[in-house]
Amino acid sequence: MTITVAGSKKEIENGTTIAQLIELENVESPEYVTVSVNEEFAKRDEFETLELNEGDEVEFLYFMGGGQR
Repeated sequence: MTITVAGSKKEIENGTTIAQLIELENVESPEYVTVSVNEEFAKRDEFETLELNEGDEVEFLYFMGGGQR
């Protein structure tokens, strides 16, 4: 099936979970990544079970801390 990951079309197998996609995409620091599927945030405790569907749009997001001086 075809999904979009960070703006690029990707072919993945039916039944692929978010956790599997993180591995397939070699996501840096997976323990710190937030995942958006169709512009909705996925819960971290669902990464292992939430299966992606045909046409899904997935983004990997990192929130950086910072501050003013």
